[in-house]
Amino acid sequence: MCTAPKPYPKEFRDDVVRVARNREPGVHMKQIEADFGISESCLTNWLKAADVEDGVKPGTTASENAELREARKRIRLLEQENEVLRRAAAYLSQANLPKMMYPIVRELAADGVPVTVTCRVLKIARQPYYRWLKEPVTDADVDVDVEEAYRADALFDAHRDDPEFDYRFLLDEAAEAGQPMAARTAWRICSSNGWWSAFGKPKRGKNGKRPGPPVHDDLCAVVDDNGRVRHEFTANAANELWLTDITEHRTGEGKLYLCAIKDAYSNRIVGYSISDRMKSRLAVAALASAVARRQAEGAQVAGCVVHSDRGSQFRSRKFVHALNRHELVGSMGRVGAAGDNAAMESFFALLQKNVLDRRTWATREQLRIAIVTWTERTYHRRRRQDTLGRLTPVEYETIMTTLATQAA
Repeated sequence: MCTAPKPYPKEFRDDVVRVARNREPGVHMKQIEADFGISESCLTNWLKAADVEDGVKPGTTASENAELREARKRIRLLEQENEVLRRAAAYLSQANLPKMMYPIVRELAADGVPVTVTCRVLKIARQPYYRWLKEPVTDADVDVDVEEAYRADALFDAHRDDPEFDYRFLLDEAAEAGQPMAARTAWRICSSNGWWSAFGKPKRGKNGKRPGPPVHDDLCAVVDDNGRVRHEFTANAANELWLTDITEHRTGEGKLYLCAIKDAYSNRIVGYSISDRMKSRLAVAALASAVARRQAEGAQVAGCVVHSDRGSQFRSRKFVHALNRHELVGSMGRVGAAGDNAAMESFFALLQKNVLDRRTWATREQLRIAIVTWTERTYHRRRRQDTLGRLTPVEYETIMTTLATQAA
């Protein structure tokens, strides 16, 4: 069954508009279209939408559409909150008032009200509720320490967002979230739950970071005849093996971080994200970009192996959930080990030589446009590679896809 192509990722569309608006004299729109592999209608529509966003032309902006969606979500949320209060009032008015509120949370969840909403309205911690849900107990069995649960929730949320923070930083984050506590209390809760800083223990690696525990097996490692472990970054088809890593470069406004994803089959950069902060969302956005661009080209990515090092961004729960959501398979080497991800490092070395070190970059915007333009125009469509039979990544994919279609 033929399905409609999916849209390109927003970050990619915005970068194409940036390049088109900031193009050098003599560079025509057709050149931009060819550089990025998009149609004339795509570029025209993206520029029109950007003009509406900037107020150059009349129309409904994306922010206005987002506000409308948010208003509808808020109405739905208020309806759910009212239902929680109504049901809770009836529950508490019953004779033989029980101490535990978990049963009403379970009943509301069965009726479609999210647990998060119910717990927030009733001021109940989620973690103890989920533990109770696995092994329900009566009021006579346990007296739930609600205050302790609130504190644990706040510390856990902070640790999940920033795994490199130790308990002292988590203590500050919890206080900002409305759960102040003594430093010893924060240490005790973090210690009992194993919420340690990813870099806070001894025995650090070469780059000063302590390797965190891998969340995936290393699927690219092979053992040779001498018993030594080496890596093979090869693929027999597109979307079979992706490699990802993060690089950084300074500008006059501060650092700019790039997370790129390369297809080992053609060496093409199939997805990327650029930001001024190196958070887990940078890796998540790059992964979403790769999936969206491949799907926009009509390809399926389910089952593709995504190999990274053991950086905290790739070990984060958000990134692991993103892999599962897109039905991708994670693979993980070591922290900061270039040999474990040499194929990805080779692209960054070329980027460093051809873009990053060519001049001093005053703004992040200038560097961003340069990175995107060089990647799409030069690396993808002009730079021939020996490993691809002296073809460019785009040429290689086009030719091999055509041959595979003819053989089928």
